[in-house]
Amino acid sequence: MNRTMPRSWLTGWLMLIAGLLACAPAAVAADRPHAPVSKAETRQIRAVIQSQLDALAADDAERAFSYASPGIQKMVGSPDNFIQMVRTSYPVVYRPASVVFLAPQWVEGVLVQGVQMTDVAGALWLALYTMERQADKSWRISGCTVRANEGRAT
Repeated sequence: MNRTMPRSWLTGWLMLIAGLLACAPAAVAADRPHAPVSKAETRQIRAVIQSQLDALAADDAERAFSYASPGIQKMVGSPDNFIQMVRTSYPVVYRPASVVFLAPQWVEGVLVQGVQMTDVAGALWLALYTMERQADKSWRISGCTVRANEGRAT
């Protein structure tokens, strides 16, 4: 749990993510519920997340917003609202000191990409990105939860 995030915001955000996951296209679940994620998909997914992180680092709200799924875009409303939400509620995602991608996995028909991050103070965080396949076969970020991990990076 993000230490700076108000509990009510976190509860609401988690409920929203759960709702979005429940509405994920049935085709994804039926497509490969237990298949390993291919190397090509892994590269595509990591590129999307890294591109969003790069856009956030450059304070490029339009570009960062473009990697969010249509559902997230509709919910948040605008690029400015999106970057403000990330800045205030997900500071480690907004400005990670380091990023390490874990192996992506299908979880109950949803593709989840774990990303180990450290903040500027050296605290460890785990960001879990849910990904949504678009009609054009591209990937977009449909949610992100961040949890504090034990320990510090040195």
